[in-house]
Amino acid sequence: MITDLNDRSDYQLCFACGKRNPYGLQMEFRREGDTVVSDFRPQAEHQGFPGVIHGGIIATVLDEALNRTSMLTDSPAWSMTGRLEIRYRKYVPYGPLLRVRAELGKQKGRLMQASGKITLAEDESVVLAEAQGTFMALSSEMLDSVMKEYPLMRSWLERDEEAE
Repeated sequence: MITDLNDRSDYQLCFACGKRNPYGLQMEFRREGDTVVSDFRPQAEHQGFPGVIHGGIIATVLDEALNRTSMLTDSPAWSMTGRLEIRYRKYVPYGPLLRVRAELGKQKGRLMQASGKITLAEDESVVLAEAQGTFMALSSEMLDSVMKEYPLMRSWLERDEEAE
């Protein structure tokens, strides 16, 4: 089982979770039961309308959290988004701490489905947006291609599995 849901590799430039990306969201994830959770506070530059977080930022947060559920499978793997469907229920306010929570759904071969929602961190009954998506685990060939410059990123999942 993956114990740390956060990439600690040599890459760290992901817009959603990269700690070396000064323009990114720098999300940190944790496991709570069968869900992946991240609390985050959008910055002023993430607004679309005054006081409202841009829908593209909300899509990014949901995409990253749903994608991260691939770490909860029997065979944790890096994956990419095949489809993402979002329902914006209310405008997402700038200011309060927000929470994204995602859970793994069906799995078939390299494909997996996930769903999740963004709420206020202090009151998860206030659903601001929700999403469903389909994700595909990357093949070895794809991993070789996209991660050739970052060998620690490729081996991050394998290292965590070996520690069990």
